[in-house]
Amino acid sequence: MKGSGLFSCLSLVFLILLSSSSAWPWPPSLGEIGDRLDTFLSRRQDNQDNEDNQESSSSRSSSATATAKTSTSASRSSSATTDPDAEESASASGTITDINASETKSANSTRTSSTKTTPIDPRLPPGGISLITPAPIDGVQYYKVGDPVTFKWNYTSLSITPSAIDVLASCALNSATYTISSNMSVEETGAVTWDTGDFEATATNPFVVASYTLIVHDAAKEVTDVPSAGELGAYAQYVFGMYTGQPYVPLNEFRCASCNGALSIHEKQALGVILTTAAITIMSFTWFANGFGAF
Repeated sequence: MKGSGLFSCLSLVFLILLSSSSAWPWPPSLGEIGDRLDTFLSRRQDNQDNEDNQESSSSRSSSATATAKTSTSASRSSSATTDPDAEESASASGTITDINASETKSANSTRTSSTKTTPIDPRLPPGGISLITPAPIDGVQYYKVGDPVTFKWNYTSLSITPSAIDVLASCALNSATYTISSNMSVEETGAVTWDTGDFEATATNPFVVASYTLIVHDAAKEVTDVPSAGELGAYAQYVFGMYTGQPYVPLNEFRCASCNGALSIHEKQALGVILTTAAITIMSFTWFANGFGAF
């Protein structure tokens, strides 16, 4: 009796446990967990592929749009090329652009040059010339027409070097100016040789026996221009003389223009005859007078 009761209790407990296990789900196994993880990853891959497809389709649509725009602009340019009015307007706009560009370049170059300009102190004296040949201690020089004449000099107080200089000789007697050298390059020591025998250069104004003034000045300026500080001023301080040679004259035909008391050969012969006659007369008179006892 007791055994049957115990069996009944155990059977009841077993039934209760069996019903509870069927009502409550068991935890998933490892294989089920792996299947769920693969499903999740496949879904993520599908989403990524969908996003890539959307981006590629958008890029394709943008490239197609750009191609369409390019073809549209090309068609417009071709239509503009065939249109003469469009050609004229394009050429006019190109010309205006070129003019503006050239003006801009010139303005920039002007600004650059003005920026590079070195300021000169206005208190500085103008540049000048110091003669080396002939030297100042040589005194006044006289040159014969036809002989070469050499001048040499140094520059003093010169801050702005001129691009070229002119060397002249001026004569106040005939109001003539003779060009010794023009557009001469500026060196540290200037030198020039004047060929006074070049008669073609003096055909209109031949040399006269007179005083001449050496002039050296900036070729880009006039002789009378007032120089600024540091610029080369016109040099006109050295005076020299020039004379012409006389043609050959035989000695018996020579006349000294500055010798007023000189006698010719005939005059000397006549004077000799007169003096001889006078001497003879004096001697004869003395002899006759002595014979008559006058002395």
